[in-house]
Amino acid sequence: MKAIRFLRSYFSALELALWGVSTAMILLAFFAFDREQYLTLAASLIGATSLIFNAKGNPVGPLLMIVFSLLYGVVSFTFAYYGEMITYLGMTAPMALFALISWMRNPYNGNRAEVTVNRVGRREIAAMLAAALAVTVAFFFILRAFHTANLLPSTISVTTSFLAVYLTFRRSPYHALAYAANDVILIILWAMATREDSSYVSVLVCFIMFFFNDLYGFANWSRCSGGSSGLRPDPPGGGSGPDTQCSAQNNGAGGARGGKARLELNRMLRKALPRKACGPRSGDFHTAEQWESNGIFRLRKSLT
Repeated sequence: MKAIRFLRSYFSALELALWGVSTAMILLAFFAFDREQYLTLAASLIGATSLIFNAKGNPVGPLLMIVFSLLYGVVSFTFAYYGEMITYLGMTAPMALFALISWMRNPYNGNRAEVTVNRVGRREIAAMLAAALAVTVAFFFILRAFHTANLLPSTISVTTSFLAVYLTFRRSPYHALAYAANDVILIILWAMATREDSSYVSVLVCFIMFFFNDLYGFANWSRCSGGSSGLRPDPPGGGSGPDTQCSAQNNGAGGARGGKARLELNRMLRKALPRKACGPRSGDFHTAEQWESNGIFRLRKSLT
């Protein structure tokens, strides 16, 4: 019961529904078309779970991605997708480890379950793209030497994977968008594999679900990193009403101040409170002590 209460308080209803639909579709596809390769099933379920934690900016996401990468590398080897195997075992898994370390070293306001979002500058973007091009060219010849199945999409998958893991390490919201692009390539790859062996339908469904999870992750990180509605929540009694996933419902009545004064204070808070975070909703802070420990209630008192 405690675990259920934790999940309901930490994840929003939309996030739980997204995870539930993803796992249900993966299980349905597995038992309908496979029923033998349980390693594939395990990899798919672990991958779907890692993405929902990634969307929250929780280091559990990269940790599960390491496990997924190891399992997925083995699954890719069974269909001679050596590009996928080399990419996930030689690049995604190590970079997920570096990302885990980076996320743990950069908690938001000391909260290790919530990473501080980073912005990548133009020069770094240019260097990243140049490195991605070099990796792509090198891997094209490596994969061709290994007689990799479906060489062109396999090579493009290396490019999108490199961008995704690098941006994850750098804590950029665009890592999820790069993973979504990689999902599209993988959907094409495993659709080709499914033509020859229907047991790979479960892998195909897995990456279709990954695509929607990554789109949600990008949207959530964008809100939490200072998008048009990505605001840190007002403390209890703020009276600002419901907001996006980064800011849920408040419980207080609004105090004794008048409506105009309270509105002006809320506007000041929205400008003053830090935005670069991606984690629990405002409903997770139930007491004044919890708000003060996160530097929010204390800031409001100083402003008043």
